Amino acid sequence: MTTAPRALLAASFTPGDAAVSEVRRFTREVMTAWAAASVLAMAEQLSGELAAQVADVPFEVVWTHLGDRVQVEVRQKSASETHPGAPVVPVEEWGVTFGPEHRTHWARLPLPGSRDQVTTEWAEEDDSGRGPVWLRFLADASDLLAGTLDPDMVPAIIAQIAVPRLATWCAVFIWADGGGPQRPAYLWHADEGRIDELREVLAGSRVPEDGGSTQLGDSHVLTVPLLARGRSLGAMCLGRPDRFADDVMQYAEDIGRRAALALDNSLLYAQQAAANRALQRSLLPPDDPGEIPGLDHAVVYEPAGETNEVGGDFYDLFAAGDGSWRFAVGDVCGTGPVAAAVTGLARHTLRLLAREGYGVAAVLGRLNQAILEEGDRARFLTLLHGEIRPVPTGLELRLVSAGHPEALRLKPSGVVEPVVTSQSLLGVFPEVDFEADLVHLDHGDVLLAVTDGVTERRQGERLLDDDGGLAKLLAECVGLSAGAVAARIRRAVQEFTTEPSADDMAIVVLRAR
Repeated sequence: MTTAPRALLAASFTPGDAAVSEVRRFTREVMTAWAAASVLAMAEQLSGELAAQVADVPFEVVWTHLGDRVQVEVRQKSASETHPGAPVVPVEEWGVTFGPEHRTHWARLPLPGSRDQVTTEWAEEDDSGRGPVWLRFLADASDLLAGTLDPDMVPAIIAQIAVPRLATWCAVFIWADGGGPQRPAYLWHADEGRIDELREVLAGSRVPEDGGSTQLGDSHVLTVPLLARGRSLGAMCLGRPDRFADDVMQYAEDIGRRAALALDNSLLYAQQAAANRALQRSLLPPDDPGEIPGLDHAVVYEPAGETNEVGGDFYDLFAAGDGSWRFAVGDVCGTGPVAAAVTGLARHTLRLLAREGYGVAAVLGRLNQAILEEGDRARFLTLLHGEIRPVPTGLELRLVSAGHPEALRLKPSGVVEPVVTSQSLLGVFPEVDFEADLVHLDHGDVLLAVTDGVTERRQGERLLDDDGGLAKLLAECVGLSAGAVAARIRRAVQEFTTEPSADDMAIVVLRAR
């Protein structure tokens, strides 16, 4: 008769000099998680032996907890049908099986003792010198819980920490704001075939939010409230056929405290990320300018950071109301709400003054004064602002660059040249007179405007725009549409280095049809 698995953990490995040590480390983590200190040393040696006999192809190591024994399998795809040798470690059983595509080398180790001896094992010192096994278990649990800020992942991690170390099954409940039905956010059972049955049993019961011990069907249930910063976030319900030992109850309460803190952090992080995304969307142009006579345009905008923190770069393209259009590419110093306030101020000021008939130079003068009037909240701002008018020969642009990275023009011949004079950035000097440069785009000419998230993309000590790097990239875009030029520049920025960007990126491409 085959024993139903209580738990299963697997990992994939690449053959090489470090493979054996990596397999032994994985095995040590598995045995620690399962509180199987009694076989830790033998399990490490056994898995290392099996890993040392693999062929030169990737392989998978699978540990299965069978209740009174553990089994290791080393699986290889397309391995030759050579029979590895017997393990040196004394094992209960071992063998090699061949399937259509895999060879599996497996062995079993018996687990001495029973569930009643769990707390005794946890009090023993392990071979790592890190103290009692239970201390190492709690430390590893803390590392796992701290490893994610996704509130949907935390309940799954909690359940898989608890099973089978503390209980046969675990259900994690998260209380919904304003009440609502109690449904487990995550449910895990050592016997996966019983999860649906357990879900039905829990659906007809009420979880005591204050915690405590109860009997549910054939399980003794321990409920641990998840409390953080004085708030009840949910509950961790643990179940097993026999009663919980006092020591195990203490470990469960400790895990509950750590789990509640991790859950609270993840919920706060998710709320902040959602607020950032909502604010970021509110700072983007509210509408698409639609078809502009004589102009092919494209925009790429990518905020940096895992939570897309607001502020930083922005762009805009809109109708001015007198047969002309305006565009802007800007970069606020810093990020966060204060920078976002300057971004919002800049966008609304540009649109309002353009529709009141102010020229681009006058608009920047008024915006500079408005930023300075913000006082301590003021932030430096670099900005490229321009007016676009269709003419029979292409497009006529009036541009002002307030300390912004230079705008480049690409001719159909492949010549690339800067087209605007850099002037004072905004928010520094109270009295600045801006002057607009007149730029003509013939049919087929392309104007490229970017923020420093492009020009200062870093690879070690080298920047993307060193030695005219951006101009060289643009020269390769002859004959492309505006969308294709924007995509080419974006791809070049992404491929310049594998490191994630620490700065926002905005790319605006204007092409005269």
